[in-house]
Amino acid sequence: MSRAFTHVAIFGKPRAEGIREPLLELAGLVASAGGQVMFELATAESVGRKEYPGHTVHAIGKQADVAIVLGGDGTMLGIARELAPFRVPLIGINHGRLGFMTDIALDQMAEVLVPMLRGAYETDRRVLLDAEVRRQGRVAHHAVALNDVVVSRGVAGGMVEYTVRVDGVTMYNQRADGVIVATPTGSTAYALSANGPILYPTLAGLLLVPVAPQTLSNRPIVLTDDVVVEIEITDVRDASAHFDMQTYSHLSPGDVVRVKRGADGVTLLHPVGYNFFATLRQKLHWSVMPSGSRS
Repeated sequence: MSRAFTHVAIFGKPRAEGIREPLLELAGLVASAGGQVMFELATAESVGRKEYPGHTVHAIGKQADVAIVLGGDGTMLGIARELAPFRVPLIGINHGRLGFMTDIALDQMAEVLVPMLRGAYETDRRVLLDAEVRRQGRVAHHAVALNDVVVSRGVAGGMVEYTVRVDGVTMYNQRADGVIVATPTGSTAYALSANGPILYPTLAGLLLVPVAPQTLSNRPIVLTDDVVVEIEITDVRDASAHFDMQTYSHLSPGDVVRVKRGADGVTLLHPVGYNFFATLRQKLHWSVMPSGSRS
């Protein structure tokens, strides 16, 4: 058993249809576990109950012992980045589609949440990426990402040309639709669609995946997570850098996207007995052969 939680923040997916009733149910579960509810401002507006005032993210970061996110992985990504400096652990309730991080099903919420709030949970630590766009030696844009940093072709179309360096050493020059630097968490996101491998969430590694490279021999590679990856735009075509696919920066020739492991991290909490492989089987529809059978 770990420590129980007293101040419990609740975040809901913005403008999601049918989210009010699950939010109210969540508040009731928190109260039954002896916790004090702290609805985030926009979430409190979705609830519309005077007894549940809204709180800013900063206030939640300072006061909350844990935050519950009701939404999909996209909702979790944004909240995780905001709360990371405050080291508030997160519980994800799936009110979206796939749900690798928001792994608790809505119909299981009542069963598993109260024991978790009372201290029966498992801890899962995830790394963040710290990224910046450097232009003429200066930082033009800075962002953090939990899933990935993606350099991709711009609106004009065509392949983007870039050079990849790791700790200052050139790895390759490439023409492709783009390139992905992903954390183990992000290995099941865009990187997976680009034929990258799945990394175990707690693995100390970064994943580098080219997207539709012109040189077909160019393959994904797993690096240690203490390196600095630089991607320099070497063509006149326009390009862009995306951070968790939620913020972006336009790139010009000569710009360098510099990515390293962030100083902060994210702690996800799961029900006792959580198993990453069970999540993969469920989300990716992997089959399991019956015991003793052969293909």
